[in-house]
Amino acid sequence: MHATRRTLLALGAGAAAFGTPRIGRAQARAGRIVIIGGGFGGASAARFARDRHPDLDITLIERGRTFTTCPYGNLVLAGRRNVESITFSYDRLAARGVRVVHAEAQAVDPQARQVRLADGAAVPYDRLIVSPGIDLRWGAIEGYDQAASERMPHGWVPWLQPITLLASQLHEMPDGGTFVMAIPENPFRCPPGPYERMSMVAEYLKTHKPRSKLIALDAKNGFSKQPLFQEAWEELYPGIVEWRGASSDGRVMRADPGEMVLETEFGERVRGAVINVIPPQMAARIARDAGLANQSGWCPVRPASFESTLVPNIHVIGDATIAAPMPKSGFVASSHAKQAVASAAALLAGREPPPAVYFNTCYSHVGPDYGISIVGVFRPQGDRFVEVEGSGGISPRNQALGANAREHRRLEAHYADGWYDSITQEMFALA
Repeated sequence: MHATRRTLLALGAGAAAFGTPRIGRAQARAGRIVIIGGGFGGASAARFARDRHPDLDITLIERGRTFTTCPYGNLVLAGRRNVESITFSYDRLAARGVRVVHAEAQAVDPQARQVRLADGAAVPYDRLIVSPGIDLRWGAIEGYDQAASERMPHGWVPWLQPITLLASQLHEMPDGGTFVMAIPENPFRCPPGPYERMSMVAEYLKTHKPRSKLIALDAKNGFSKQPLFQEAWEELYPGIVEWRGASSDGRVMRADPGEMVLETEFGERVRGAVINVIPPQMAARIARDAGLANQSGWCPVRPASFESTLVPNIHVIGDATIAAPMPKSGFVASSHAKQAVASAAALLAGREPPPAVYFNTCYSHVGPDYGISIVGVFRPQGDRFVEVEGSGGISPRNQALGANAREHRRLEAHYADGWYDSITQEMFALA
């Protein structure tokens, strides 16, 4: 319940709308905020900016006419969701008064304060909010490039590769086959995501292919919500799930899509009927090309405003940022968005950004009517982010819950559905 209350508090938004003048001749009233990227960060920023700052001119640049969420994508593997149920349009944001431009943002010109589109058009801004998401580091695993991902899907960036490719390979896998996963080192998008994916695959195997198993090869020795996931796997999927950390030769060095083999650090060759490779990641190209990323491939920001430390008048939010200890999660991106918008509006008005606080709530489905969660609250402290002491934590272990364990897990799965409905309704102005 506690996590749900935090979620609802962080999702509130008012309503204000205005007409949508043409892009080329739009005259800003109190200023022009342009947002690149329409995911959890960008769509949240557009909705929040439109509702809270009706005097500002708000433009959202997003290549796709619809957005398929990464959260709840894993449920497609278990057959519990279809892609249509996790896909949203921007029509209601546009109806609310956001100028939505469906085009590829090709480049940013910080001196001219313009975003250049793929068709050559230029969109001027006074403050730019970049929510670019991630790119995959092709070649970080030897032999794993974009062509290899057709045989060994990643299913990690929906616009690049829909989760349905991995789902179809799983569903067509013969009973008795092995589903193999490669999981990267930190940082990467959605720290609990690979382990929820393992759970949804295991659920499917238990129900439909009981002679099959799952082997996860992990470049780390620990992961988010690990005790809760492993407790659930032992209870729900005995004999199906095998997780190998880095110290157990879990680090994948090479991929051979022709032979459907992954080779580990110490030379073991692990063969799979289906192989899911989640490669290392970095900030998306538009951010890197704009000079917003440092040598790490991620974007450093000022903790109080999410303004880039490298390029003035640009705020970077969501998965592309360097914001540890905050995870790269959808809820965190939405929290970033609100502070970036409030900061941009304040700076345009000649004021300092307001005090900042950031929230994370992350649910994971582990089995039928079985959910777990982690929450956290974060604040700026000088030039870094810190977690507020005592603010968060993970769900209790089953032993602590005693006879109430299964009811608690059922409720957490229910709260997860409520969380997803609430945040997507906010992002896409569905309520």
